[in-house]
Amino acid sequence: MLRSAARTFYSTVAGAALALSLPLAVEAQATSSANAFIEGIRANWRSQASMVTRSGEMMPDSAFSYRPVATVRTFGEVIAHVAGSQYMICAAALGEPARAEDAVEKIAKRKEEVVDAMKKSTAYCERAYAQNPTLLAQSTKLFGDTMTKFAALSLNAVHNGEHYGNLVTYLRMKGMVPPSSQPSR
Repeated sequence: MLRSAARTFYSTVAGAALALSLPLAVEAQATSSANAFIEGIRANWRSQASMVTRSGEMMPDSAFSYRPVATVRTFGEVIAHVAGSQYMICAAALGEPARAEDAVEKIAKRKEEVVDAMKKSTAYCERAYAQNPTLLAQSTKLFGDTMTKFAALSLNAVHNGEHYGNLVTYLRMKGMVPPSSQPSR
Protein backbone atom coordinates (compact mmCIF):
# COMPACT_ATOMS: atom_id res chain seq x y z
CA MET A 1 0.00 0.00 0.00
CA LEU A 2 2.76 2.40 0.92
CA ARG A 3 4.54 1.57 -2.33
CA SER A 4 1.32 2.23 -4.29
CA ALA A 5 0.77 5.52 -2.47
CA ALA A 6 4.36 6.54 -3.13
CA ARG A 7 3.95 5.74 -6.85
CA THR A 8 0.76 7.75 -6.95
CA PHE A 9 2.44 10.62 -5.13
CA TYR A 10 5.48 10.59 -7.45
CA SER A 11 3.26 10.27 -10.51
CA THR A 12 1.21 13.23 -9.34
CA VAL A 13 4.33 15.30 -8.62
CA ALA A 14 5.84 14.34 -11.98
CA GLY A 15 2.59 15.22 -13.76
CA ALA A 16 2.38 18.54 -11.95
CA ALA A 17 6.02 19.30 -12.74
CA LEU A 18 5.39 18.51 -16.39
CA ALA A 19 2.26 20.65 -16.43
CA LEU A 20 4.11 23.53 -14.79
CA SER A 21 7.13 23.24 -17.05
CA LEU A 22 5.15 23.02 -20.29
CA PRO A 23 4.36 26.76 -20.41
CA LEU A 24 8.05 27.46 -19.72
CA ALA A 25 9.04 25.17 -22.58
CA VAL A 26 6.55 26.87 -24.89
CA GLU A 27 7.81 30.28 -23.76
CA ALA A 28 11.42 29.18 -24.32
CA GLN A 29 10.51 27.95 -27.79
CA ALA A 30 8.70 31.21 -28.56
CA THR A 31 11.70 33.19 -27.29
CA SER A 32 13.99 31.02 -29.39
CA SER A 33 11.81 31.63 -32.46
CA ALA A 34 11.70 35.37 -31.74
CA ASN A 35 15.48 35.42 -31.35
CA ALA A 36 15.90 33.62 -34.67
CA PHE A 37 13.58 36.09 -36.37
CA ILE A 38 15.37 39.07 -34.84
CA GLU A 39 18.73 37.56 -35.79
CA GLY A 40 17.53 37.29 -39.39
CA ILE A 41 16.61 40.98 -39.52
CA ARG A 42 19.85 41.90 -37.75
CA ALA A 43 21.91 39.93 -40.28
CA ASN A 44 20.07 41.59 -43.17
CA TRP A 45 20.62 45.03 -41.66
CA ARG A 46 24.32 44.37 -41.02
CA SER A 47 24.76 43.23 -44.61
CA GLN A 48 23.03 46.32 -46.03
CA ALA A 49 24.87 48.72 -43.71
CA SER A 50 28.15 47.09 -44.68
CA MET A 51 27.37 47.44 -48.39
CA VAL A 52 26.52 51.13 -47.97
CA THR A 53 29.75 51.70 -46.01
CA ARG A 54 31.87 49.76 -48.50
CA SER A 55 30.30 51.72 -51.37
CA GLY A 56 31.41 54.93 -49.70
CA GLU A 57 34.89 53.59 -49.09
CA MET A 58 35.40 52.58 -52.71
CA MET A 59 34.05 55.72 -54.41
CA PRO A 60 36.76 58.37 -54.89
CA ASP A 61 36.31 61.54 -52.84
CA SER A 62 36.05 63.54 -56.06
CA ALA A 63 32.93 61.54 -57.04
CA PHE A 64 31.03 62.05 -53.78
CA SER A 65 29.35 65.06 -55.38
CA TYR A 66 28.22 62.99 -58.38
CA ARG A 67 24.50 62.92 -59.11
CA PRO A 68 23.05 61.34 -62.27
CA VAL A 69 20.36 64.05 -62.62
CA ALA A 70 19.72 67.33 -60.84
CA THR A 71 16.62 66.07 -58.98
CA VAL A 72 18.35 63.37 -56.88
CA ARG A 73 20.85 63.33 -54.02
CA THR A 74 24.56 63.16 -54.71
CA PHE A 75 26.37 59.91 -53.96
CA GLY A 76 27.65 61.35 -50.69
CA GLU A 77 24.25 62.74 -49.74
CA VAL A 78 22.68 59.28 -50.14
CA ILE A 79 25.13 57.76 -47.67
CA ALA A 80 24.77 60.72 -45.28
CA HIS A 81 20.98 60.31 -45.51
CA VAL A 82 21.26 56.61 -44.60
CA ALA A 83 23.52 57.47 -41.65
CA GLY A 84 21.11 60.15 -40.41
CA SER A 85 18.11 57.85 -40.85
CA GLN A 86 19.85 55.12 -38.89
CA TYR A 87 20.39 57.51 -35.98
CA MET A 88 16.74 58.58 -36.07
CA ILE A 89 15.23 55.09 -36.40
CA CYS A 90 17.55 53.38 -33.93
CA ALA A 91 16.96 56.16 -31.38
CA ALA A 92 13.24 55.34 -31.60
CA ALA A 93 14.01 51.64 -31.13
CA LEU A 94 16.19 52.43 -28.11
CA GLY A 95 13.63 54.81 -26.61
CA GLU A 96 16.13 57.67 -26.81
CA PRO A 97 15.53 61.23 -28.02
CA ALA A 98 15.13 61.38 -31.78
CA ARG A 99 17.83 62.88 -33.93
CA ALA A 100 16.93 64.83 -37.04
CA GLU A 101 16.92 62.56 -40.06
CA ASP A 102 18.87 65.09 -42.13
CA ALA A 103 21.38 66.07 -39.41
CA VAL A 104 24.26 64.10 -40.94
CA GLU A 105 23.39 65.18 -44.47
CA LYS A 106 23.64 68.84 -43.42
CA ILE A 107 27.13 68.61 -41.91
CA ALA A 108 29.01 65.69 -43.52
CA LYS A 109 30.14 66.66 -47.02
CA ARG A 110 33.54 65.09 -47.66
CA LYS A 111 34.12 61.37 -48.15
CA GLU A 112 35.90 60.84 -44.84
CA GLU A 113 33.13 62.64 -42.91
CA VAL A 114 30.34 60.75 -44.63
CA VAL A 115 31.94 57.31 -44.29
CA ASP A 116 32.80 58.02 -40.66
CA ALA A 117 29.20 59.10 -39.97
CA MET A 118 27.93 55.88 -41.57
CA LYS A 119 30.26 53.77 -39.43
CA LYS A 120 29.27 55.63 -36.26
CA SER A 121 25.54 55.36 -36.98
CA THR A 122 25.97 51.64 -37.59
CA ALA A 123 27.79 51.24 -34.27
CA TYR A 124 24.96 53.17 -32.59
CA CYS A 125 22.36 50.90 -34.17
CA GLU A 126 24.14 47.76 -32.96
CA ARG A 127 22.77 48.57 -29.50
CA ALA A 128 19.23 48.74 -30.86
CA TYR A 129 19.50 45.44 -32.72
CA ALA A 130 21.02 43.74 -29.64
CA GLN A 131 17.93 44.28 -27.48
CA ASN A 132 16.03 41.24 -26.28
CA PRO A 133 12.69 40.24 -27.86
CA THR A 134 10.68 41.54 -24.91
CA LEU A 135 12.05 45.05 -25.35
CA LEU A 136 11.69 44.90 -29.14
CA ALA A 137 8.00 44.02 -28.73
CA GLN A 138 7.40 47.33 -26.95
CA SER A 139 5.87 50.28 -28.77
CA THR A 140 7.65 53.33 -30.06
CA LYS A 141 6.72 56.34 -32.17
CA LEU A 142 8.25 56.84 -35.59
CA PHE A 143 7.06 59.15 -38.36
CA GLY A 144 3.99 59.92 -36.22
CA ASP A 145 2.95 56.26 -36.11
CA THR A 146 3.00 53.82 -33.24
CA MET A 147 4.81 50.58 -34.02
CA THR A 148 6.92 48.01 -32.24
CA LYS A 149 10.61 48.66 -31.85
CA PHE A 150 11.16 45.55 -33.95
CA ALA A 151 9.06 47.05 -36.76
CA ALA A 152 11.19 50.20 -36.61
CA LEU A 153 14.37 48.14 -36.94
CA SER A 154 12.87 46.15 -39.82
CA LEU A 155 12.08 49.46 -41.52
CA ASN A 156 15.68 50.56 -40.99
CA ALA A 157 17.03 47.42 -42.68
CA VAL A 158 14.67 47.87 -45.63
CA HIS A 159 15.54 51.57 -45.91
CA ASN A 160 19.26 50.77 -46.02
CA GLY A 161 18.60 48.22 -48.78
CA GLU A 162 16.59 50.71 -50.82
CA HIS A 163 19.40 53.25 -50.74
CA TYR A 164 22.08 50.67 -51.35
CA GLY A 165 20.19 50.05 -54.61
CA ASN A 166 20.64 53.74 -55.44
CA LEU A 167 24.34 53.51 -54.71
CA VAL A 168 24.70 50.44 -56.95
CA THR A 169 23.37 52.50 -59.86
CA TYR A 170 25.73 55.39 -59.11
CA LEU A 171 28.71 53.03 -58.90
CA ARG A 172 27.77 51.30 -62.17
CA MET A 173 27.40 54.66 -63.90
CA LYS A 174 30.96 55.42 -62.77
CA GLY A 175 32.17 52.09 -64.23
CA MET A 176 32.64 50.47 -60.81
CA VAL A 177 31.54 47.06 -59.53
CA PRO A 178 29.37 47.42 -56.39
CA PRO A 179 30.31 45.51 -53.23
CA SER A 180 27.51 42.95 -53.57
CA SER A 181 28.73 41.98 -57.05
CA GLN A 182 32.36 41.61 -56.07
CA PRO A 183 33.87 38.23 -55.19
CA SER A 184 33.63 37.33 -51.50
CA ARG A 185 36.47 38.51 -49.35
